[in-house]
Amino acid sequence: MKRLICFAAALLLLPLAAFAKTVVVAGIDGAISPASAAYFLRALDEAKQARAELLVLRLNTPGGLDSAMRGMIQGILASPVPVATFVSPSGARAASAGTYLLYASHIAAMAPGTNLGAATPVAMGIGGGIGKPPAAGEKPTEGKERAPDASTMEKKAMHDAAAYLRSLAQLRGRNAEWAEKAVREAESLSAEDALKLKVVDFVAADLPDLLRQADGRSVGLAQGEYKLMLTDAAIVTIEPNWKERLLAAVADPNIALILLMLGIYGLLFEFYTPGFGVAGVIGAISLLMALYALAMLPINAVGALLLLVGIALMAAEAFAPSFGVLGVGGVVAFIAGSLMLIDGDIPGMEISLAFVVPLAVASALMLVGIGAFALRARRRPAVAGAEAMLGSTAVALEDFEHEGWMQAFGERWHARSETALTRGARARIVAVDGLTLVVQPEQKGEKS
Repeated sequence: MKRLICFAAALLLLPLAAFAKTVVVAGIDGAISPASAAYFLRALDEAKQARAELLVLRLNTPGGLDSAMRGMIQGILASPVPVATFVSPSGARAASAGTYLLYASHIAAMAPGTNLGAATPVAMGIGGGIGKPPAAGEKPTEGKERAPDASTMEKKAMHDAAAYLRSLAQLRGRNAEWAEKAVREAESLSAEDALKLKVVDFVAADLPDLLRQADGRSVGLAQGEYKLMLTDAAIVTIEPNWKERLLAAVADPNIALILLMLGIYGLLFEFYTPGFGVAGVIGAISLLMALYALAMLPINAVGALLLLVGIALMAAEAFAPSFGVLGVGGVVAFIAGSLMLIDGDIPGMEISLAFVVPLAVASALMLVGIGAFALRARRRPAVAGAEAMLGSTAVALEDFEHEGWMQAFGERWHARSETALTRGARARIVAVDGLTLVVQPEQKGEKS
C-alpha cells in the first residue's frame, strides 16, 4: 500500500518537474560573426526544447557582419521563447549590429555605464565611406571642403538599414525616430538616455535585477501575447561548444591570415624538399581552414590578389635573388593586400597594421630560409639510389674479362668492364645499367 501511494505521488510531481520555470542565459562578447550566430541559434533551440520562460542574451559587441546579424534577428522574431537582450556588464556596448539585436528582442535592457547606437552601415569595397550631405540650409561655398555625395549603392544600403531598424522599433513599440538617427547620423546613447527616450525597456544592475523587472511583463510572440513568470526560475547558462569556439577563432581575420601563411609555407617547403610529409600535411590542413574562414568573411578581390602577388614575389626572391627588388616589392604588396583583404570597415573584423607588418617581415625571412634550405638540399650529394653509387669502389669476386661478379655496398652485383679484372681487384663504379654495374679499374695511387 505504501509503495502504491509513493508511486502515485511521483506521478503527480512529474508534470511539475517537467514544466519547471527555466531561464536560459547565453553570452556574446565580441564581433557578430557566423560563429556567434550559430552559438546563439543553438542556445535559442535548446531554450525552445526546454520550454524555457525566457532566453537572456548578454551582449557586448562593436558590431559585425550583416548576414550573421540578420540570421540572429530572424531567429528572435520566429522564436516561441521570449528573448531579452541585456547589454552588460558596465562598460559594454551594443554598437552597430548590436543595436539591431537590441531593437529586435522582446525585452531590451542595459546595465549602467553601457551604450548603444552607431548603426550606420559601413561602405564595402575600395573607396570612401558614405558621404554626408550638407546640413539643412547650408550652401556649399567656394574653397570650402564638402564631403562627396553618397553613391546610389550607398544610398540604397542606408535606406535599407534605416527601414529595417525602424520596422523593428515599430514591431516592439520602441523609439523609431531615434532608430533612424542611429542609422543615418550614427548617433549613440548611454543607458540612462536610452531609457528616457524609450529605446530600451529598463536599466538593470545585474541578471537578478533584470529578471525581477521583467517578471509579470507581457511580450508579443508570433503565437500572441505572453506573460512572463520569472519568480524562482532556475537559471541555466549555455556555453559555446568546441565547434563554435573553433569557428570563432578561425573566423578572426588575423587568425585566418596566419593560417593562410602557414598553409602556403608548409606546401612550399614540401614541394621543394619532398619526402618529409609533415610540412605538407600541416600546410594542407592550415590552408583548408584558412579558405573555410575566408569564405565566411567579405573578401576584397584586389586585396586577395595583392596578397598572393606579395607571397609570389617573396618566394621568387628566395629562389632567384634579385638584390632585394623582388623581396621589397613582395613585402609592400603583402602589407597592402593584407590591409585591403577584408571588404569594408566592419567593426571587430579589422586586420591590425601592428600585426601585418611583423607578419610580412617574418614571411620574407621564412621564405628566404625555405629557399636557402631547398637550394642546400639540392646541392647536397645523393645519399641513396643509383646516383649515390657513382664513384664508389667495387671488389671483383672472380677473374673475368668483360662481365663477372663484384661486391659493392655489402652486396653481390653483376658487373661489366672493358678491361679484364682479377679476383680481389678494385674498380670504380662509373654507371649503373639496370642491375649491372659499369666499372673501370682503379689507377695506381688512386684513393678509394
